[in-house]
Amino acid sequence: MRDLNLKATEYFEAVARLGSVTKASEELGISPSAVSQQLSLLEAQLGVKLFRREKRRLVLTLDGDRLFQTTTQAFSAIRNARSAISFQRDRRNFVIRVSPSFGVRWLGPRVGAFAAENEDWNIRIDATPDFSAFDTENVDVDLRYGMGTWNGVAVVPLMHDLVLPLCSPAYLERLQAIDPDPTRQLVKARLIDSVKTLYRWDLWLAFNKIQIPKINYPLRFDRSSMSIEMAKQGGGIALDSVTLCLGELQRGELVPFSVDFDVIDFPAYWFVCPSRHLNRRILQRFSQWMTSACKSHDDMARAHLQALGCRFRPGSPTDLIDVKPWGL
Repeated sequence: MRDLNLKATEYFEAVARLGSVTKASEELGISPSAVSQQLSLLEAQLGVKLFRREKRRLVLTLDGDRLFQTTTQAFSAIRNARSAISFQRDRRNFVIRVSPSFGVRWLGPRVGAFAAENEDWNIRIDATPDFSAFDTENVDVDLRYGMGTWNGVAVVPLMHDLVLPLCSPAYLERLQAIDPDPTRQLVKARLIDSVKTLYRWDLWLAFNKIQIPKINYPLRFDRSSMSIEMAKQGGGIALDSVTLCLGELQRGELVPFSVDFDVIDFPAYWFVCPSRHLNRRILQRFSQWMTSACKSHDDMARAHLQALGCRFRPGSPTDLIDVKPWGL
């Protein structure tokens, strides 16, 4: 490759593709004589004829066609890469970090609308439970799940979480067939544990003054999305977020275990970034879009739960005893 005259090869590819030295010279921005000179140098280097002239036309020889098939693919790939790099350079990047379950179940289906309104920006979603170290990482904003008690950053409330026990209709029927009393049903039920949620079964049972002799978690997941899916498949009761599974509730794939127990209603989703980021126009746009989208979703969730007969009980960070604000 070090012996190959790349400039002459580029000129050859242009002539072969366009079928004319003149057209190739116009594309390359050089004189026709310079193109012809490079073609002669390449033929001399390879020791073969690459073109033959037929009625004022340049026609590839067998060797020329073989070289053209390879070089045109290579130079086309290079041109595409160059265009992509230039396009990427001319566009601006906006990086959002989000907890995995919220990213997959809530943000993912909606962020396309924001992208369509901001086509001059490249939007990257980084789904991870780890919070951003804004001083060392190239992240514009975090969408965090937790109690909102983070120091050194601007924290803007986005949405409450609505938590209650959920299961499939078929699983609920099986429990009701065992015992009509919801409290006694819980003793017999398979409890699905979402280990990184703020409200877990032990806390919820204590709030509702329910004693289970020996709490057993045959199913434990570190992602709410997995707990919700298991409950939907009839695997047990998940104490989890209506924010993340409103669609399943609306379609009847999940139902409240019992409307006798209040929905725990507490602030849990936050827009977090350094204060200096708040002056960025794209961040202001995204904040406004998120606020509107979250309000719309929250209104729908509350209306649906009320239609099912659910009541709401406000929660607060003081309820959360020894619980850390993990990413969902």
